[in-house]
Formats: sequence, C-alpha cells, structure tokens
Amino acid sequence: GITTTKKIREIEASTGSPAHIPIIAITANALSGDKEMCLAAGMNDYISKPYQIEDLVHKMKNLLAGG
Repeated sequence: GITTTKKIREIEASTGSPAHIPIIAITANALSGDKEMCLAAGMNDYISKPYQIEDLVHKMKNLLAGG
C-alpha cells in the first residue's frame, strides 16, 4: 500500500526516469482522510470496496490515457 507506493515514487525520482507507474488504491478502508493519505503517498487514484468493475475500468482508462 502506502509504504510500497512511497518507495516506488522514490525510485522513480532517484533514477530520473520519465516512466511513472500508475497506482490505484483499492481499499476496504473508507475512513475520512484515507483517500487523501493515499494520494499524498503518490497514488494516482483511489477506490473503496465494494466497487463496480466499471468504475475501476474507467479509472484505469483515464490513467493510461494520461488523465
């Protein structure tokens, strides 16, 4: 989760690579502040369980399209 995302973003920054791995949090935690914490860690988006597969596909398409 958050620790892994931070490490991935550190590695990306240290290598100077233009590559940016898209990361979407999928979590059962829907507490206030969870989304902000995930985004602050470097995740691109957030979705809480239960979710509709269409919502996840939409988020993935947006990320892959550069949005």
